[in-house]
Amino acid sequence: MLIVINWVLALAPIGVFALAYVVGAKAGAAALGALAHYVAIVSATGSVVWMLAFALAAIGGRRNPIRFFRAAIPAQAVAISTQSSLVSLPAMLRGVAALGVPPATADLVMPVAVAIFRATGPAMNLAVAIYVAHWMGVELTPWMLAAGVAAAATTTLGAVSLPGTVSFVTSIAPISLAMGVPVEPLALLIAVETFPDIMRTLGNVTMDMAVTTTISERAGDAPEKTAAH
Repeated sequence: MLIVINWVLALAPIGVFALAYVVGAKAGAAALGALAHYVAIVSATGSVVWMLAFALAAIGGRRNPIRFFRAAIPAQAVAISTQSSLVSLPAMLRGVAALGVPPATADLVMPVAVAIFRATGPAMNLAVAIYVAHWMGVELTPWMLAAGVAAAATTTLGAVSLPGTVSFVTSIAPISLAMGVPVEPLALLIAVETFPDIMRTLGNVTMDMAVTTTISERAGDAPEKTAAH
């Protein structure tokens, strides 16, 4: 899997450049402002999830936020550079080990979290669909939003832990269709998905570590309790 991921990471910049070139050639400089606004809005949504990870680590995992941040830095650095939670897994395991999580807990919880728990997925994917709806002048009703929430929660379970440009359309198109939003603009937005995807992966990796420390604490195998035994 790591070899295949490296192939994808090597080819992805070429595809993103080609898409961005086509967008610039057809729409001109006027499109840059709209795309920059899109990147800011969606990335801000992911940053909220990222900050909530520190709150979860402090409240649920009872870890000092500064200590948690320092332990998460290596995994966050890998997440920023690769946009892949799967590639970040070894660094995440080392990070939770530094926080005192026993290997038995980390080796079970962390791979499962990376495989199916993508904290930023539903929120950011739904944000993309809502942005497209606003962009295309589609008025969203409460029922349409409810359908989008249900679709977002479901589709994130089947997404791969690879850069978002790989699964961008397949992850968001079902949400857009459930909400009655056109899917054609997704082909344009994928050209700048690399930037929001950094925030996606950063939030996912940090939240996975926070969840693992919380489960460890609730299971009674936190460092101080282990020492007591």
